Amino acid sequence: MHPVSLVKYEKSFESTLERGLKLIGGFGSLKSPVLIKPNICTVSDDTGYSVTNVNLVEALIRLILQKDNSLPIRIVETDSQSKFAEEAYEAFHYTDLEETMQSEGYDVSLVNLSKSPLKLIRFDGYYFNDPELPDLLAEESYFISVAIAKTHQIAFLTGALKNQFGLLPRKEQAVYHSKLDEIIVDLNRIIRPSLSIIDARMGVEGWNGPKTREIGAIIMGKKPVSVDAAMARLMGFEPEVASHIIVSSKHNLGSLNPEILGENLESMRVQLKAPKV
Repeated sequence: MHPVSLVKYEKSFESTLERGLKLIGGFGSLKSPVLIKPNICTVSDDTGYSVTNVNLVEALIRLILQKDNSLPIRIVETDSQSKFAEEAYEAFHYTDLEETMQSEGYDVSLVNLSKSPLKLIRFDGYYFNDPELPDLLAEESYFISVAIAKTHQIAFLTGALKNQFGLLPRKEQAVYHSKLDEIIVDLNRIIRPSLSIIDARMGVEGWNGPKTREIGAIIMGKKPVSVDAAMARLMGFEPEVASHIIVSSKHNLGSLNPEILGENLESMRVQLKAPKV
């Protein structure tokens, strides 16, 4: 129903994304606004691969604008335990990207959701009951999660689903860690990604390393569970090791056993070290 593309990274992000998108039938119906959530978890990337590469996001934006150059595009992130969003945007050249796109006449901007007005969202979940979230997330949008293939000491794996945790506007996000799996599931039920992309050029052991394993792949799909299930196997694990992946699969967010198009997964599998959870 919702296949996942597994493509080798070759030469450029734009050509790699084009190949992956073609395998899954393209973007589908783009909506206004387009929200892009990279994984910007720190202001100090110890591995060089722990934060979503700004060039990947630029390539994605340019492919979107080829379809409709009038679409407003918002890159969204929040303050968190280890960073302020504006400092991280600056450190990883997202501010430069914003300036470049706007100088070319496109409606592309950075948003710190921690400074956005909040809006009540009617929702009864595993953790949240009628939460207040940034108002931009309450709108109908085309939401894209652009994550990194990592292990994680609490969630075991962090990919497209876990990337949504970075939408919570509270800086002291550690207060949520005891209920992390439930919160990840709820956030993906509230803000259902239209497209999920994982940069698996390197598998990162830990949220910010310190070790990496070369994989050389980009994973893409319309359903985040399917994408994360493919990521898990690519990293040498079964998706069932992560509770949030299992529970999310029960809410029309994808399959634990998706069809994988493109490269043969077994031929690209790289065994990462399991986190201490």
